This record gives sequence, C-alpha cells and structure tokens, in this order.
Amino acid sequence: MPELPDLTVYLEALAQRVVGQRLERVRLLSPFLLRTAVPPLESVHGRRVTEVRRVGKRLAIRLEGDLWLVFHLMIAGRLHWFPQSSTPSKRTALVRLEFSNGTLTLTEAGTKRRASLHLLQGEQELRRQDPGGLEVLQANLTQFAERLRRENHTLKRALTDPRLFSGIGNAYSDEILHAARLSPVMLTSRLDDAQVARLYDAARGQLQLWSERLRHRAEGAFPEKVTAFRDDMAVHGRFRKPCPVCGTPIQRIRYADNETNYCARCQTGGRLLADRALSRLLKQDWPTSVDALERHS
Repeated sequence: MPELPDLTVYLEALAQRVVGQRLERVRLLSPFLLRTAVPPLESVHGRRVTEVRRVGKRLAIRLEGDLWLVFHLMIAGRLHWFPQSSTPSKRTALVRLEFSNGTLTLTEAGTKRRASLHLLQGEQELRRQDPGGLEVLQANLTQFAERLRRENHTLKRALTDPRLFSGIGNAYSDEILHAARLSPVMLTSRLDDAQVARLYDAARGQLQLWSERLRHRAEGAFPEKVTAFRDDMAVHGRFRKPCPVCGTPIQRIRYADNETNYCARCQTGGRLLADRALSRLLKQDWPTSVDALERHS
C-alpha cells in the first residue's frame, strides 16, 4: 500500500499537473470503484481543480464548488498520468479523469477490487475520511509520546494503526523500527522515555529520507515505480539478506497478508521472534536465537 513518502510524491506530481486545470470528464470504467452516489459523478464535469491534499493514506482533489474526489489506493491501486500529447495506456483502468491538459487513470493489480473513489461535498465530509492519525512530521516529541502510549499495542501495530499515526504502513514501519533499534513486538507500555525519543527521531528521519529519495528518483516525472519493496531498504522485503548494519540475515514474521521484517541482532538482542506457522511446524526444533539459527544453517 502506498504510504506517506509515496503519497507525498504523488501529491506533488498531481499539484504540478492538475491544480488550475479543468476536469472535462470522468469516465468510470468499474462501477465498484465509486462508493458514493450523492453528489452524482457528473457534477464534477467542467470544474477547475483548486487544491490537492493527502488525508491519511488517501489523496483528495478539490474542485470548484467545494467538491472533493477522494482516492484510496489500498494495496494495489496506482495512479498514472498521460499528457494531452500522449495516448493513455491500454492497460485496464478503473477510472479516467480527463483534464484540459492530460488524463489521470487509476489501475489496480490483481482481481481483488479494494481501491475506492468517493465524491464528497464540503470540508466536513472530507474530514470524516480522516482516521485521525497523528502527522509525525508535524508533531513534537510530547505529542508523539502521548499518541504512542494512548493504547497498549506492539510497536508494529501502533505505528501502522491509522487512528494513531498517519500514513505509516507495513513497509516504513519496518524501516522505522530498524532505525530505532527496537523490536516490532515490544509493547508501547514498556518503552522508556529514551526509547520513545529514539523512535520519534527514527520515524521522522525515515519518512523524510524516503520522501526525498522518491522525489529525487522521480526527477519531476509522474511517479510510476510505486512499490513497497525497494533494493535500498534496510529490512523490509529483505528476508535472509544481510542487515546493512551488522550483516546478520534479516528475519521475518508472517501473518495474514502481511509480514514483518527485522534484524535479530540490531532489534531483539539476538532473539528470534516466533513465526506462527513455522514455530508451530518445528515445535521444539524452532531456534530461539540468531546464534542457534546460524549453528544449524
């Protein structure tokens, strides 16, 4: 799922291309994408874009008359821009927004249709789309600490809860926790003040670092390579590859459709976290430390 750094670069690219432009027409190619019926979608035709905004993990386009087109890309949704002088790709799109200077499309990989589009009237309706997570890059340490300790969860769950923190998902939570040298399963209630400060600095540092990296890689073009897996990430998606800090093979925990990647030496004092499926299968043969794992490899 695109997270804050990816959405930031999307937002900047959209602002450069559509603010001030007229939305000539919206072609809805998948009826399952649109989740609202009022106002009717046709009411946006001919209106100019006045603003683009990120709301949590959603992207919102404001049009004259205080109408908002709100996209939630979910896991596999991606945006694509085609200037007026080019021909839109033949790849199946769920919707096409035809502006006076080009076309914006939304595609979604796979067969599950999770991405959504809402058409809303007014700022108040837009605010209802916001889960209420704290914007880490706009918060001070005190605000971050209060939000982190509001509920007692594992650090991984806390960072990825959109009600607690805005724009952080599976990928960047792994990178943040590695940078902070903290275990993903440590409970928020057990953090001391120094660890909270370390996590705060790591969260801000990683979100800023990756926003700048992705901005640089786009080089002013519309971002097309939006992915949760990048070769220069420290731990996310790097199972069994060496940790860039200590060289220990990266470990993972799988659950449902997600996984957590971490370095046992850097984050858990050398202790391996139990993967439910593997530990159930191996039982007493499950290695409890990275040293035991290396002895049996």
